Amino acid sequence: MWFVLALLSAVFAALTSILAKIGIDGVNSNLATAIRTVVVVAMAWLMVFITGAQGGISEISRKSWIFLILSGLATGASWICYYKALQVGEASKVVPVDKLSVVITLVLAFIFLNEKITLKSGIGCALIGAGTLLMVI
Repeated sequence: MWFVLALLSAVFAALTSILAKIGIDGVNSNLATAIRTVVVVAMAWLMVFITGAQGGISEISRKSWIFLILSGLATGASWICYYKALQVGEASKVVPVDKLSVVITLVLAFIFLNEKITLKSGIGCALIGAGTLLMVI
């Protein structure tokens, strides 16, 4: 099930890039990010209420609150940078560089989460990095 959801995430992320590139034409990138964020927030809260998860708010630990807020700040910074890059650059070059997050995540997971870098994942990351370079040069 995780694979299907991850694949759908990739499809929606691809659609996000294309739809954003079309929609951002003539719009300030920060304003575009704010509009997108409002839609995402509305969708997220809708899902919370549809699934009945709103009762879990009081059970969230202080540590989880801190890290969820930091994650939100990182997401916001990512989106602001992404939309500006998409506005001034070609989607076919911006998106591959953005996807270097896969490589960066592997390294950060190794450093902070003590996850192992296997030979297979190391080769995969090297290929992603090399592929990104080929696409943007």
